Amino acid sequence: MAPQDTEAHDVEAHPVDTPPADPPGRITITEIARRAGVSVPTVSRVVNGRSDVSPATRARVEELLRLHGYRKRPPTAPARSPALLDLVFNDLGSPWAVEIIRGVEEVAHAAGVGTVVSAIHGRSGDAREWMRNLRARASGGVILVTSDLEPTLHEELRILGVPLVVVDPTGTYADGVPVIGAANWAGGLAATEHLLALGHRRIGLIAGPPRLLCSRARYDGYRAALEAAGVPVDDCLVVPGDFQSESGFRGAGALLDLPEPPTALFAASDRMALGAVEALRQRGLRVPEDMSVVGFDDLPEVRWSAPPLTTVRQPLADMGKLAVRTVLRLAHDERPDAPRVELGTELVVRSSTAPPARP
Repeated sequence: MAPQDTEAHDVEAHPVDTPPADPPGRITITEIARRAGVSVPTVSRVVNGRSDVSPATRARVEELLRLHGYRKRPPTAPARSPALLDLVFNDLGSPWAVEIIRGVEEVAHAAGVGTVVSAIHGRSGDAREWMRNLRARASGGVILVTSDLEPTLHEELRILGVPLVVVDPTGTYADGVPVIGAANWAGGLAATEHLLALGHRRIGLIAGPPRLLCSRARYDGYRAALEAAGVPVDDCLVVPGDFQSESGFRGAGALLDLPEPPTALFAASDRMALGAVEALRQRGLRVPEDMSVVGFDDLPEVRWSAPPLTTVRQPLADMGKLAVRTVLRLAHDERPDAPRVELGTELVVRSSTAPPARP
């Protein structure tokens, strides 16, 4: 005999919540579960026709699904080319995001697929509203960029049969979710080795947010280069940042205020590097004569900065292109070549680095 859902007794104690407050197709599985007084996995079992749900629970959930026009995606849908993909960022206010979008749009347009771009800003309410909109427009796939979704929303995507690909993840993801990133550790290593080769020994780091895997990898690459060169890692030379220009400006100021400032600086993003260059300029210091600066990303504008910025090129557009190809493969029930792909980074040497003016 199949096990019975233990939530059935609670369900029978309450009448069905029937007001048709939501247009058909707009309610999420999470909301169905809340109104039924059961868990999201229980709703998933009902939607998928599983037998391990009590009759009372099944009847209540099915009634709510019927009232709100919830329909499971037909089994044949994943085999068709999707008409629409969702591209979701935590924040759109960066040239970094623009480069990802450029790559996504190029491949999606060639495939005849539309793209909806959203920002959820890390807020639960934004993410839930996005999920409701995704259901209403019947999106055929999701590309999630440097963002987290609640486990219940991941489960809902799985139940709906919507393929998910993660770009530059903030943390770990469930098995089966393809991940696309860049060789951040190698990039941090190359940036620091370049400064060491020029003769620098006191090399400051403006790090990215520690919660991000890419930030930690760039920091680890920085440490590895110093240790391999026999240069002690001085924690006083590492200051926090958030990838934005203002934090680069503040971080450079903190490093300049040290009794013995660094002679070179590695900023873990181009925007922080540009903020650092401005902090140096305001103090009457020159780049690279007084301090060398290296960034990370190779955003289009850094080749026109004064001076042009030495940086680690991250293949942002290529990451977006590969994400679209991967989600389209999933939509056709094809497995990706690998569950995790790291695209190579490349050091681009310009005019912001030089040997130290003092030993």
